[in-house]
Amino acid sequence: MARIAVIGAGLGAMAAAARLAVAGHRVVVYERTTTYGGAVGRYERDGFAFDTGPALLPLPAVYRDLFLKTGKEPLEKCVDLVQVDPAARHLFADGTDLLLPNASRAGVVDALNTALGSGAGDRWGDFLVRAREAWDRTRRPLLEEPLWPDWQVLAEREPYPAVPRKRLLRTRRAGTLAEVGALELRDPRLTALLESHALAYGLDPRTTPASAAVLPYMEHAFGIWYVRGGLRELARAVYERCLARKVEFVFDAEITGIVEKDGRAAGVEAADGTVSEADFVVAGVAPEVLDGAVRQSVVRGSGEVPAQRVRTSRLTVLLALRGGRPEGTAHRTVVHAEDRDSELEPLFGASPGMVAHPTVTVVRPDDPAWVPDAGHEAITLSSAVPAQPDREGSETEVFERHAQAVITAAERAVPGLRDRLLWHEVQTPADIERTTGAPGGAIPAPALAAGDGRLLQPSNTTALPGLFTVGGWSHPGGGLPHAGMSGSLVAGLIVEGPGFRGSQ
Repeated sequence: MARIAVIGAGLGAMAAAARLAVAGHRVVVYERTTTYGGAVGRYERDGFAFDTGPALLPLPAVYRDLFLKTGKEPLEKCVDLVQVDPAARHLFADGTDLLLPNASRAGVVDALNTALGSGAGDRWGDFLVRAREAWDRTRRPLLEEPLWPDWQVLAEREPYPAVPRKRLLRTRRAGTLAEVGALELRDPRLTALLESHALAYGLDPRTTPASAAVLPYMEHAFGIWYVRGGLRELARAVYERCLARKVEFVFDAEITGIVEKDGRAAGVEAADGTVSEADFVVAGVAPEVLDGAVRQSVVRGSGEVPAQRVRTSRLTVLLALRGGRPEGTAHRTVVHAEDRDSELEPLFGASPGMVAHPTVTVVRPDDPAWVPDAGHEAITLSSAVPAQPDREGSETEVFERHAQAVITAAERAVPGLRDRLLWHEVQTPADIERTTGAPGGAIPAPALAAGDGRLLQPSNTTALPGLFTVGGWSHPGGGLPHAGMSGSLVAGLIVEGPGFRGSQ
């Protein structure tokens, strides 16, 4: 039985802790805040409740596997998991109103042909076939296996089978997500639909490799799910599974150093100077935070994957409304920006700033747990913003102005919104930084192939033997399914050793 110290109580870290405890190890989780869950947070006021992190769960099989492997109770016995249908409503700049069914390629094709015109759905359906091929080529190396030592193969090879297009005696193939939209989808609304999946993770579609086609494919193929009571309920269930497997949690425990002995990790040191010995250390923190706790750069040593693109965060606006949720309201609505270029350049340009008219995601769950009674509604709005450090509140006015722009955009989806508004609360990148510790409130993206490796995350192993990384800032990257898979990979590497190659 090994002693294992886990830094952080995010979903990936807890997934690793539960699996390691089942394998017979003594696991202690050290969390710098007062609670578990990391980015999967909850805000409550006046009988209203809101998710402050992810709102929906793609690929629930990852957490079904976690609960199956760590106990007799399956996931569905621990949380009320429901499939969202329609998967999403999309409101485009030209006024087109689109409802997409969940996990039905034929239904999506029909809906697109009806709303966007004959042929649009067929082009999207053909795109999904190509996206599936990219998924099949990358699923194992990017989700189910530790990062390959020869990761450059993943960085250089584009797995998306782009369609050749002849223009002016020259054949072109899409290399980025934006080029997939321009060359293969050929409709600004389809392009907006495609790019919204990248924007949800703070990715610039103009530079994101075409392999990001796997993001919409995952949603269409495996569906999108909601946990009644909010995604915080999933975090609670994983935490309780850890407790049932005798994982110990120490809250309000900021770890500032990794103890090294004989050239390997040998424990952790807290801010108050307390040292806790361990045979292995698992760190669920951002690379900069981890490197600050070690005397050397252990996350990106020589030969490691290159640093990611400019980081982005999320601004979330929580709305308490009088009046109940209308019958038949879509759970999630994406209100697309009025002008693509005026959104992408401020967000991803040389001097990132706020977007005047952003793409906004509107979440309106049919869930009594969110409201004091049936005569009220709780709505969550979110949009991508630049990651930036807290400047002692100097950005408050800037974020409030952006929040008003977000509310204005949301009025396209919720008529009369401002007349119903009781109060609103703004969650900024500074709030995310305080919750997760990620500098500037940055949010990690899933690992993606191609693009010279810019969207590969660091390996779960590090340059310091005995020290492993877990969660969104390590392989296979951000997003709830990816975080859960990172926990599985780290547990496998510790239990089975460096020869572990993932689930079969």
